Amino acid sequence: MRERWRAIGVLAAALFVVNVVARLVIKFGFPNDDAAADRVSWLMFLAIGLILAVVAFRWGRDRPVGRWLADLAGGVAVALALTVFVGPLLVGENPFGGGAGLFFAQIWLYLAATAAGVLVGFLTLTALGRDYRSQQLKRYAELKAAKPRKIVRR
Repeated sequence: MRERWRAIGVLAAALFVVNVVARLVIKFGFPNDDAAADRVSWLMFLAIGLILAVVAFRWGRDRPVGRWLADLAGGVAVALALTVFVGPLLVGENPFGGGAGLFFAQIWLYLAATAAGVLVGFLTLTALGRDYRSQQLKRYAELKAAKPRKIVRR
């Protein structure tokens, strides 16, 4: 159980670090350039999606869908809370300074990037036939094919 929580915490920390790095790049690299800030934000969402695609691909191979999906959801929820409430404070901004529209837009974009990343990772894994369920079905088919037929006496 301890390893499971550690994995969730590491995932949440990695996602939060990506956000903090993007915020620092925007603050110090492009302080007054909105177009560059938008590009850095899109790169941040792409990086988050790629991280989650790799994690979904890796965890989906050896865990049932319900278990790894719950772990991902927990990590994403913690990272989202940190990103929305703590991230702006680290660069000297107010989390609600941009208004409700910007606050909720950030949440929706973050959730869209995470959902897209998880879907790409899991669908790639499933298409390759390497997911947990496909491996179970493969082992079951091999087991059934290996047993000889029983002769029924009458």
